[in-house]
Amino acid sequence: MRILDGEQVLIRIFIGESDTWHHQPLHRALLERLRKEGFAGATVFHGVAGFGARSVIHTASLLDLSSDLPVLIEVVDDAEHADRLVAILDEMLTGGALVTMEKVRVLRYAAGPPRAG
Repeated sequence: MRILDGEQVLIRIFIGESDTWHHQPLHRALLERLRKEGFAGATVFHGVAGFGARSVIHTASLLDLSSDLPVLIEVVDDAEHADRLVAILDEMLTGGALVTMEKVRVLRYAAGPPRAG
């Protein structure tokens, strides 16, 4: 297990639920790619409403059901991995997206107890 503590980088990737990469949901493809490339971890959040650069509101409301709800992927890792992520995103983000990076302080990064089989 990698050690991750002290000053690190938080990357937030805002995409749409309908975005794809090679016929697979983009958030799932990114998650699998980051795991394969040895990143410390990533989390995908599904939003209930949002709007982006085109100011079109996407919502989960029954009256205005959207097929492109917001998705947020957060990645915390060291600067070296953050730099590698930029190249991966250049390759995989072909549609609208917002990517932010900021310094964060990691207080704890540890695996939980093994799960019973």
